[in-house]
Amino acid sequence: MPLVTGDQAPDFDLPGAGGDAVRLGDLVGSKVVLYFYPKDDTSGCTLEAQGFNALTEAFSAADTIVIGVSPDSVKSHDKFRAKYELTFPLASDESKTMLEAYGVWVEKSMYGRKYMGVERTTMLLDRTGRIVRIWPKVKVPGHAEDVLAAARAQT
Repeated sequence: MPLVTGDQAPDFDLPGAGGDAVRLGDLVGSKVVLYFYPKDDTSGCTLEAQGFNALTEAFSAADTIVIGVSPDSVKSHDKFRAKYELTFPLASDESKTMLEAYGVWVEKSMYGRKYMGVERTTMLLDRTGRIVRIWPKVKVPGHAEDVLAAARAQT
């Protein structure tokens, strides 16, 4: 059953870029943006990461932690972060366990071919880990700004 606004976000403990673990339990007390994206260093995913990165200080001022999650390896995340000077954590879910728990690992279709992949989705969690907003099937232009406005509106 897909997650909906008001649900408690499932806990996770994933390896992150730079070898740091990324755990939801460590983030209680801060607002959290989880943005799920298909693949490091592809055009849409790069633009989305750069959008969040450009607003790092504004998210920090809103007491909000941004975390990108994809099925890419930690090594891939390390290269992606270095290439684009990303300052927020990227979590690696190669097993797709978290992606499945959050309902973003879905069947997709391109040119008549069906395959499993990440549906570009963002979730805003409150300070207790409850989902307060979901952006499904994200369109990248202006998205980071929309998420920041929602984070600022949360107390």
